[in-house]
Amino acid sequence: MSHSTSHTTVTDRPDGARKGFALWLTGLSGAGKSTIAGAVAARLRSEGAAVEVLDGDEVREHLSKGLGFSREDRDINVRRIAYVAKLLCRNGVAVITAAISPYRATREEARREIGDGFIEVYVNASLEECIRRDVKGLYNKAIAGAITSFTGVSDPYEPPTHPEVEVNTERETLEESVEKVLDTLRQRGFLPAAQGASAR
Repeated sequence: MSHSTSHTTVTDRPDGARKGFALWLTGLSGAGKSTIAGAVAARLRSEGAAVEVLDGDEVREHLSKGLGFSREDRDINVRRIAYVAKLLCRNGVAVITAAISPYRATREEARREIGDGFIEVYVNASLEECIRRDVKGLYNKAIAGAITSFTGVSDPYEPPTHPEVEVNTERETLEESVEKVLDTLRQRGFLPAAQGASAR
């Protein structure tokens, strides 16, 4: 799968230098983005990569404090994440973002901003499963009308149409999902081929 882009900042690295990239995890609240981000980060660090995780909740606390959940504010939040990810990528960092980022158009803006190293990962889980996992009961509050502008209930979520990776956290183990992501990184040249790997 290929996405044309005029940006090449991520891959224009001196020979031998580690190339930066951004794994852009998108999906409903409760789909498993943060869990997968943490597991992938641990694997990448074990292979010697410099890794930064930009988690949606932490970004809203430290980088986007004061923003609400209107479409405009959501888009501003995603653009800020993309800008920080671009800066890290061009310095050889492996960036993992874990934010709902519900709108396709804004994710495509992030793709253009970051360039060749942008890898969209759709963390897929049904709304029913996300509600079942929701220990805070936020979905039920949103369904009851106590929380407004809640993605998947009163606000739309636009799933990716052509993600580089799709993981399904209802059907796959965490390890299976992580391996899918790492395999894509290897195929795209961001990680060396697995030692002793055989054709599967």
